[in-house]
Amino acid sequence: MTPFHYSRPAQVEEAIALFGPDARFIAGGTNLLDLMQENVARPAHLIDINRLPLHQVEDTAEGGLRIGALVSNADLAWHPQIRQHYPMLSRAILAGASPQLRNKASTGGNLLQRTRCYYFYDAGTPCNKREPGSGCPAREGLNRIHAILGASEACVAVHPSDMCVALAALEAVVRVQGPAGERCVPFADFHRLPGENPELDNTLAPGELILAVELPPAGFAAHSDYLKLRDRASYAFALVSVAAALELGEGQKILGARIALGGVAHKPWRVPEAEQLLVGRAPDAEAFAEAADRLLDGATPLAHNGFKVELAHRAVVRALFNATRGDLR
Repeated sequence: MTPFHYSRPAQVEEAIALFGPDARFIAGGTNLLDLMQENVARPAHLIDINRLPLHQVEDTAEGGLRIGALVSNADLAWHPQIRQHYPMLSRAILAGASPQLRNKASTGGNLLQRTRCYYFYDAGTPCNKREPGSGCPAREGLNRIHAILGASEACVAVHPSDMCVALAALEAVVRVQGPAGERCVPFADFHRLPGENPELDNTLAPGELILAVELPPAGFAAHSDYLKLRDRASYAFALVSVAAALELGEGQKILGARIALGGVAHKPWRVPEAEQLLVGRAPDAEAFAEAADRLLDGATPLAHNGFKVELAHRAVVRALFNATRGDLR
């Protein structure tokens, strides 16, 4: 591990002022420390933000919740208001990692996870995400876990988070602060597709710090589901995951729908047109299959991950049926 300077500020403004070239903010460190041990990340300066006042879950004026960036995944998953009003989010968090890691991992850090691509973690192989312009061996190599949607010639990695898939479906907002001040980023705009710059995972500017994630009042508590399909039941990243939420009216007609996919793209994958196909219809197999078809339109599997297309289609239909039956609380 490369030597580094360490700071532990007590205020947000102090932390931002300390940020400079080759600096990184650290909270739980459940991903960053792995990257440092593998020599993938070599920060010259670690800024420990655990003393910052970002540990609360609070009501918002609009009737939603504001989740501080330092709230642990464990505390968030079992928070009474999350369990009651946003059970899909609780279920997604509990599907991720292990209890020990959830005790340390933070809300803000979960958004900033790097991909678990084998080639990204192997400092002895080329990787455009790690070293821009060096190539993407996953395209022709072992690519079973890689993207089927939104990939580019430069990168076929996927985002590993479970929590972020649920936050995408809930249309959360990320509140950040940096040298230029504070701003709010809609969740759909927070993460990036790889394009020609796969080294950039998100739209944060240098020195910007996540302060909180804000949830809207609508949590789809009565009709939602988070479904994760993986190689083993414990501590494995998703091959495919689905966050599905429905608003049902009289006669069980669908008034609104949200569907987000994980394990298939560089960011949680949503297609609003697929959701709109469900509005006004009965929650049945035909409607759900049409939405799944639209969500997966344009899927481009690689040599070893073609199974993900059918797996994702079936997962979407199953999650929507689970959401129809309700209540995860």
